[in-house]
Amino acid sequence: MNGADRYAVFGHPVAHSHSPWLHARFAELTGQRIVYEARDVPPGQFDAALADFVAAGGRGLNVTLPHKLAAVAAADGLTARAVRAGAVNTLSVSPEGLLGDNTDGAGLIADLEHNLGLSLAGLAVLVVGAGGAARGVLPVLLDAHPARLAIANRSTAPAAELAARLAAEGPVEALALAAAHGPWDLVINATSASLAGERPALPDDAVDGRSVCYDLVYAAGPMPFLRWAAARGAQRTADGSGMLVEQAAESFSLWRGVVPPTAPVLAELRKRMARARRS
Repeated sequence: MNGADRYAVFGHPVAHSHSPWLHARFAELTGQRIVYEARDVPPGQFDAALADFVAAGGRGLNVTLPHKLAAVAAADGLTARAVRAGAVNTLSVSPEGLLGDNTDGAGLIADLEHNLGLSLAGLAVLVVGAGGAARGVLPVLLDAHPARLAIANRSTAPAAELAARLAAEGPVEALALAAAHGPWDLVINATSASLAGERPALPDDAVDGRSVCYDLVYAAGPMPFLRWAAARGAQRTADGSGMLVEQAAESFSLWRGVVPPTAPVLAELRKRMARARRS
């Protein structure tokens, strides 16, 4: 598109990403002129790909797995919420350099509270995983005042390090996956296991009929973690499609200075995903 500003998402894998479609819809609904693409960037190639993108006139970048920590190091400056998260999912290009932000937490809270109608205050919340995705959402989960917040990870050391870093902000603890006994009111899978067709090895009693189970990943088909949660009788399951839309809208507003509507775009996205499941 002639004269349009350029944006992209970097990830690996990234072929499943709906971000190009989302930002195109946001642009249509707000009268903005942009071009947005998905680029598969393998581990170890993030810095080179970012330099090429900026040199070619790129104005902004979304960053997904596994590059959210590499984006912290690449940024010339960080917003307060990126500092809290210790991870970056949004980069803005300006004459002053690259500004790193994190819209994941805002996107998750918007989806949980506004789209799903869930109040986190007083709940027992389990976050599975201690990587960039978990780092992006943990601070805002603490802001929502859960009664208990635990981080469970296959290797306990990263979870313990993360819990120690956040300890001054609220009640947070680290657990081994096998020790994450519940039941928990809310279980959030912040690992990339679903992309590989796998699920975290949680104990069966982590979930019961009162539990809401949420996977930060989204996919056209049913995901192993959510299938397992449903089989355990979870009250509700949800994938990350709502979070995807909400965090993308936050990124779009940072870049373009206008807030796009999310409800109609989320409804359209869910129809697209349902069609993909049937095909």
